Amino acid sequence: MLLLLKKRWKPGMADALTITPFFAWVVLPLLIFFARICDVTLGTIRVIFISKGFKYIAPVIGFFEVIIWLLAIGQVMNNVTNVASYIAYGAGFATGTFVGMAIEEKLSLGTVIVRVITNQEANDMVEYLRGHNYGVTVIGATGSTGPVQVLFMVIKRQDVGSVTGIIRKFQPNAFYSIEDVKSAAEGVFPEKRSKYLMSHPEMLKFLRKDK
Repeated sequence: MLLLLKKRWKPGMADALTITPFFAWVVLPLLIFFARICDVTLGTIRVIFISKGFKYIAPVIGFFEVIIWLLAIGQVMNNVTNVASYIAYGAGFATGTFVGMAIEEKLSLGTVIVRVITNQEANDMVEYLRGHNYGVTVIGATGSTGPVQVLFMVIKRQDVGSVTGIIRKFQPNAFYSIEDVKSAAEGVFPEKRSKYLMSHPEMLKFLRKDK
């Protein structure tokens, strides 16, 4: 029986049995698409973690990222005549970039510096911010139209929405800018209670590079 099967078996018969038109043009492109989403999402998060100083978690993410990428690119190279694979590869890259940015925005990792420049009296806003435990430094300066006040704040990124809302409430015409800060120490930050024992920034701080 085995000899009979060997005589009837031809090279490439396994490929003919497994790679059907439906698999080649539907299933395979979808697998490449979702694999590309995973590896690009991981890559985006890895770069963000590197910029934030998380030196231990970034290599782990990079390991899984490159493994998934190898699987995806391997399938593309094995099916070089399949146009759907190329389209799925590109679409997965674009979607993965968007998903990675959305996840990073939800995580709200790190700290930022907020600069506010106003030509109006800002004492009320400063007192309100300090009353909510935001550290505010006020400096007198001269702008293009005359004397101004410059306010500096280093805040957690998850508090950006609250702070910008306060600025618009007290100083709707004030100019302000927001920049990322890689590291900050000995600052004044409002304490927030979480339903978990530790918030995700607190859980990740142990993985952050020491300064």
